[in-house]
Amino acid sequence: MNNSIIFVRIATSADAKYADEIVAETQSSALLRGSGIAKRTPASVVEKINAGKAVIAVTAAGEWVGFSYIESWQKNTFISNSGLIVAPKFRNSGVAKSIKNRIFGLSRRLYPEAKIFSITSGAAIMKMNSQLGFEPVTFAQITQDNAFWEGCKSCVNYGILESKNKSNCLCTAMLFSPAHIDQIIASAENTLKLKQNLNLKSI
Repeated sequence: MNNSIIFVRIATSADAKYADEIVAETQSSALLRGSGIAKRTPASVVEKINAGKAVIAVTAAGEWVGFSYIESWQKNTFISNSGLIVAPKFRNSGVAKSIKNRIFGLSRRLYPEAKIFSITSGAAIMKMNSQLGFEPVTFAQITQDNAFWEGCKSCVNYGILESKNKSNCLCTAMLFSPAHIDQIIASAENTLKLKQNLNLKSI
């Protein structure tokens, strides 16, 4: 990677010009990894960009660097952070993590009460998810929206998913639950108060 300045921001309609490159790199990357991925079209990428539900990374010179978008399911009760991709020359530079953090933050702002999920076979994505508070779950705990599973039909591993009755596949499902995080915070606060009370009593 060169030393270009990289901007990670919410995509605007002017970024629709990158749609073909995003789709091509996504498919190429999946083939190189030998992993499955739901097929995306330039039109679907443009739709997410125009809706304000995508994050893009570009250099100061206007070169495309990376991308990710938000998808909503079951009347916005579930949100997926999907399609995270970084151009090969910019990988291993921290850009993917920056995009992941930005798309997660955008998801929380647009859908504060929604559960956010991700299904992936990539160890790096799993690590980033864990750092944001995601936990591994069964497929039964993420959206059951038929439209979501229809998108998996273009994945090379769909036969495995279908044979297991959508109970599991080669991907790992991970979930961020606002309610669960609130419980963890409340528990931590109660523990801190208990310790403070014990310290006061011992003085």
